[in-house]
Amino acid sequence: MRQRQGRHQPLYSSAERQRRDGSPWTLVQGVLAPLQFLVFLVSLGLVLRTLATGEGAAAANASVVVKTLVLYAIMVTGSIWEKVVFGRYLFAPAFFWEDVFSMLVLALHTAYLTALGFGWLDTHGLLALALAAYAAYLVNAGQFLLKLRTARLEAPAPLALAGEAAR
Repeated sequence: MRQRQGRHQPLYSSAERQRRDGSPWTLVQGVLAPLQFLVFLVSLGLVLRTLATGEGAAAANASVVVKTLVLYAIMVTGSIWEKVVFGRYLFAPAFFWEDVFSMLVLALHTAYLTALGFGWLDTHGLLALALAAYAAYLVNAGQFLLKLRTARLEAPAPLALAGEAAR
């Protein structure tokens, strides 16, 4: 973690904040993140319904595939965003642990697709794997929400407000 004189360095330097705010990839991430969460909620409902009733396995499996495709999209575009803002595609110091956990989320979702494609697991096994992937996704989403909160708390005050505070 970046530190300076016993204090945590801000999440973004002023140059990184400018690059973040000027990048179209920031908007892409801002659209894909809630879309992914919505797809997750729908899929979670379908998965839980199938596990509880045994019905709707095709819809549940299709929803996990869609969730995984949206995850791949947000991972690729997020890597591009990280390159634009921090100069590296992954594991920038400011998002190191989020990226590490993202790899676990990606691995679990990819394991699901692999098991589905090769027929390695029955419906119950597939959906249990999907739930493990979803649990990891929730932890990772929480990590990113905490970073978003940190970024908002560290945001410079608008100039008009800063001038008022100086009086």
